[in-house]
Amino acid sequence: MAHDDSTGVEKAQQPPSGLAVAIDDPVQNPGLPPHRARITDKDPQAEKRAERTVYTLFYLSVAASIWAVAAYMLFPIEDMEFTSIRNNNMFIGLGIALALLAIGVGAIHWSKSLMSDKEHVEERHSTRGSDETRAAVVESFRTADEESGFGRRKMIRNSLFAAVGASLLPGITLFRGLAPHGEGEPVALLKQTMWDKGQHLTRDPDGTRIKASDVTLGSAFHVIPENLAGLDHNNGYLDEKAKAMVLMVRMRPEQLTERGERKDWSYDGIVAYSKVCTHVGCPVALYEQHTHHLLCPCHQSQFDVSDEAKVVFGPAARPLPQLPITVDDEGYLIAQSDFTEPVGPSFWELH
Repeated sequence: MAHDDSTGVEKAQQPPSGLAVAIDDPVQNPGLPPHRARITDKDPQAEKRAERTVYTLFYLSVAASIWAVAAYMLFPIEDMEFTSIRNNNMFIGLGIALALLAIGVGAIHWSKSLMSDKEHVEERHSTRGSDETRAAVVESFRTADEESGFGRRKMIRNSLFAAVGASLLPGITLFRGLAPHGEGEPVALLKQTMWDKGQHLTRDPDGTRIKASDVTLGSAFHVIPENLAGLDHNNGYLDEKAKAMVLMVRMRPEQLTERGERKDWSYDGIVAYSKVCTHVGCPVALYEQHTHHLLCPCHQSQFDVSDEAKVVFGPAARPLPQLPITVDDEGYLIAQSDFTEPVGPSFWELH
């Protein structure tokens, strides 16, 4: 005990700084704060205005979804013009964004201004619900329906259904881009490329011819048909190049596994395959010399060049189409014919 010399009164020694002091009385639960009524709870006119705002937002969402579908038709991406592609992406994106934003804002405004906001405490327990509890759950759903006004506010409910349903339309409409465009079926369009009998293999992109003697063991060449150079770069060039691009590699002839009908499709260990992945059409351009594998960088499909470009890994469903090649009298590599099967993704064959 500490002693005060001036008063002679003993004082209790104070606890060191930073130590907690026991409190006899526990902290009392302050309870819920007083409920504050909203303007929509007190003013019927404000309630009506809030209701009109909510269903107006939902119907705005419907209009935005319809606009996104209309923009898909008004600005066709198939024109392959920069302005059309830009407008297509911009206006469809704006329509979808506004449709979803209007639903979100409308739902929040509904919950903030019209749904019941009275506070309550719900006791929780870890045991499985009894029959009485289950009946209480059913009752709570009924109460929630009554308090939210979902069953009573028909304009809000119907506009919400319309907005959510309409918001699906732009996404469904975009699937139209996977359908055929113009004349012919996709398989027929992808089966015909600019390769033809006697067409010289040239380097991509400069278009110089390639001699067989230039292709060293283990090398890989990105190849395009020589007649591609005659096309306008702004009118058809990219479309035709996308179908006709080829990757050519050379290995020892004894390393090749070739069926009888394909024995003459290669030349002295030189083979050429389409660069268009048979999964979804990405360019297959990564060659691993030691394993003779071609890798698609998009989804990691791998093809074995030494075994007719068969799929050895990944989601691709079929081998890469092979371009039959040979040499002309001057030793330049030429095509024997076009591809004998469609190039590109296998899902086109489902049409």
